[in-house]
Amino acid sequence: MIEVRPGGRRRIDRVLGPGYLSDLGELPLSVLRERRDEAAQEETDLSYLRRLLHARIDIVRAEQGRRSSGGEHSVVDQLAAILADNAIGPATGSGRHQRLEPSRAGEHRRFAEALIGDTDLSDVSTLSDEKLAKALNNYADEEVSVSSYRREVQGVMDTINAEIATRYRKGTASVDDLLDTERGGPT
Repeated sequence: MIEVRPGGRRRIDRVLGPGYLSDLGELPLSVLRERRDEAAQEETDLSYLRRLLHARIDIVRAEQGRRSSGGEHSVVDQLAAILADNAIGPATGSGRHQRLEPSRAGEHRRFAEALIGDTDLSDVSTLSDEKLAKALNNYADEEVSVSSYRREVQGVMDTINAEIATRYRKGTASVDDLLDTERGGPT
C-alpha cells in the first residue's frame, strides 16, 4: 500500500504534506507554479499506477470469468480485447488531460507486480482459484488506495490553481509576466 509519510522526502510526501498549501497567498507566483507542476507530476504517476492496476484487475477477472463459463479460449488469446474493453468504455472518476509522462513507470510496474508476491500473471491459467482471488483482492484494495491519493493530489492542484486564478482576476499577476518568464526574461 502507498502511504504518505509526513516529513518524508518523496514527492507524494511533500505534495500531501501538511505545509504544502499553507500560506499560498504569501508565496511568489513562481513557487505556486512549481508546486502545481510538482503536484501534476505526482498525479500523472498515480494515474499511471492506477491504469496498471486496472489492467491487472481486468486480466484476473477475465480469467475468473473464463473459468466460470467454461470458456475454451485462453486469456492470453483474448488479451488485446480484454485490455481494449477498459480503454474504450465510459470514463469513470475524475480523469484529467495529462500532458506529462509518468516519471516512475518502472517503479510502478515493479510495485504492481509485487502486490501479489510470487504470483505471475503472464499465465493466469496456471494459477489456482485461490491465488486468482487473492490477486484480485490485492489489486482492488491497492486501486482504492491509489485512487484516494490521486483525488487528494488533484485537490491540491485545484487549490493552487484557484490561488493562481485569483491573482490573475485581482490583477496581482499578469499574462505578460508569465510570457516573460517562459521566454527567459525577468521573473
